[in-house]
Amino acid sequence: MTANSGKPVLLSGSAPSGILTIGNYIGAVRNWVQMQQDYDCIFILVDLHAITVRQDPKELLQRSYQFIAQYLACGLDPEHHILFAQSHVPGHSQLAWLLNCYTQMGQLSRMTQFKDKAQNAEKANVGLFAYPTLMAADILLYDADLVPVGEDQKQHLELTRDLAQRVNNIYNAEIFKVPEPYIPKVGARIMSLQEPTKKMSKSDKAETNYIALLDEPKRIKRKIMRAVTDSGEEIKWDPEGKPGVANLMSIHSAFSGKSFAEIERAYGGQGYGGFKGDVAELVVESLAPIQKRYHEIIDDKVYLNNVLRDGAERACVRSQPALQRFHDAIGFIPAQLHG
Repeated sequence: MTANSGKPVLLSGSAPSGILTIGNYIGAVRNWVQMQQDYDCIFILVDLHAITVRQDPKELLQRSYQFIAQYLACGLDPEHHILFAQSHVPGHSQLAWLLNCYTQMGQLSRMTQFKDKAQNAEKANVGLFAYPTLMAADILLYDADLVPVGEDQKQHLELTRDLAQRVNNIYNAEIFKVPEPYIPKVGARIMSLQEPTKKMSKSDKAETNYIALLDEPKRIKRKIMRAVTDSGEEIKWDPEGKPGVANLMSIHSAFSGKSFAEIERAYGGQGYGGFKGDVAELVVESLAPIQKRYHEIIDDKVYLNNVLRDGAERACVRSQPALQRFHDAIGFIPAQLHG
C-alpha cells in the first residue's frame, strides 16, 4: 500500500484559517520541507475543515491562495510530492460519510476539541461535531504510514486508528492501513510575544502577539522590540522564571541555529535592548527570501492553479484504491456497471 517511490507515506494538512506565523513555520512548515527528503509526502490544504466556522467567501478564497503560495515559498515541492486543496478531491467527503456510519456518537462527543469549540453544543453545527471523521478520511484515503501530530490532534489520530481497525475487523480484511503518529524532532515551541506562557497562534486576534510570515520588516522589528520580557536584564534560558526572554531565545535559536548556552554567552551582561534588536534582524533576514518568493508566486495565478490542478489529479488517483476497497467490502455495485 505504500507509494511507488518506496518511501513511507507521510500526510499532513492545515486549514486556511487565521494568518501563518513564524510559529507555524518553525513548528510545522519547515519540518515539512525537511521531511520531503525521506518521505513520500502528501500536503493538504484542508479547506473543508475550515467551514465548520462560518467564513466570508471572498476572504476564504484569498486566504487559501495565500496559504498555498506561502507553502510553496517556504520550499514545498509540488513536482515530487502532492500539494492540493481538500475540496478538489471528492473522495474526502465520500469517505467521511462512510466513516460516519461506523463511528459512535459517544466517541465524537468525547472529543476535547469539540467540547472546547462548541460553547453551546445544542447550537453547534454537525460539521464541527463530525469533523474528526473527515480528518480520519483525509488520512485513511491515502494509506498514510505516518501523520505528524501535535498535542491537540493526538485524540483525533487515535480515533482514526480505531476506525481503521474497526472496519478491518468487521470485514476481516485490510481495508485501511492503520497509521502511526510521527513525532518530529523536538523543535522550538514559539510562544505569544505578549503572553509568553501561551503558544503563538495563527488564529490570535491580537496582532501584537504574533509575527506573521508576511509581516514587513518594520512591523517585525516593532513587535519584537515591544515583546514582553521579564524583571532584570539577564539573558538566561529559564522558561519558568523568564518565559518572555526564553521565548525570544527560542526564536533566535530557531533562526540562527545556536544553542541556548551559546546565546547566553553571546549576550552576557548586555541587557534586553541589543538582544531584541538582534532577534528582530535575524527574523527579518530569514523571512526575506520567503517573502520575495511568495510575492512572485501569489501574482502568478496560472502557476498556482496549475499546481493545484496537478495535485488534485494525482490525489484523486492515489485516493481511489482505498475508497474502492471499502466500497467493495460494503457491497456497493461497482461503479463501472453504471455505464
